[in-house]
Amino acid sequence: MKDLVSRCPIEEVMQVLSGRWPTLLIYYLQEGTKRFSDLRRDNPTISHKMLTLELRKLEEAGIVRRTEFGGYPLRVEYDLTPAGERLVPLIDALGDWWENTDENKASDVNEGSEAGGTHSVQHL
Repeated sequence: MKDLVSRCPIEEVMQVLSGRWPTLLIYYLQEGTKRFSDLRRDNPTISHKMLTLELRKLEEAGIVRRTEFGGYPLRVEYDLTPAGERLVPLIDALGDWWENTDENKASDVNEGSEAGGTHSVQHL
């Protein structure tokens, strides 16, 4: 039997955008169309498998478009759909919020992070 209570839209969007990679992939795709190797270069610590899974998840959610070009070797490009483009200002706002957060709070979180990683916010 299906759940009779409708789900919260915030819960639904967080299922798609939660985790380390989805927002970063959207952030880098705002620059324009990219190939898989470009996204690996932008995110050097993501594994091939994880990048594939995250791109599929974003594609299924209608945020990223995957375009295959025939030929050998197969060429695949990724870009944001209009729905994905509407997320860019939200992601930029998160970056702005973080930059304006109390420096002690920000450094405490970064020191406790296993992943580390730095991504400067650059509004395009």
